[in-house]
Amino acid sequence: MNQARPAAGSLHHVELYVSGLGASRAFWSWFLERMGYALHQEWDAGFSYRLGPTYLVFVQTAAAHFDPPYHRCRTGLNHLAFHGRSREDVDRLVSELAARGITPLYSDRHPHAGGAGHYAVFFEDPDRIKVEVVAPD
Repeated sequence: MNQARPAAGSLHHVELYVSGLGASRAFWSWFLERMGYALHQEWDAGFSYRLGPTYLVFVQTAAAHFDPPYHRCRTGLNHLAFHGRSREDVDRLVSELAARGITPLYSDRHPHAGGAGHYAVFFEDPDRIKVEVVAPD
């Protein structure tokens, strides 16, 4: 198979260290498979999911590095935003999150918490990393 080479500067991968690999795997596997990703690699201390040329890696944080805990408002990663398929898909995701006991963030402003013309849902993973799914314009 002859695939086009990814554009220079496009994202290759993101690696996230997580406090509980099992909980993160349950959360991210469901979500990423829903978004079209496929399991790419797995090993004792981690796993990765891939969509096209981009992949996300999740690695168990060593206990010596648990303190201070992650907080998205500190320096570092604030959130990951994914393209959604449609506004209807974003709405379905809200229902699926509720069925999994996951409360969307900013529900009082949903689906425009990101501003006018920005149709999205925001929620958190087990480590409170914010995740966003944005409907196309």
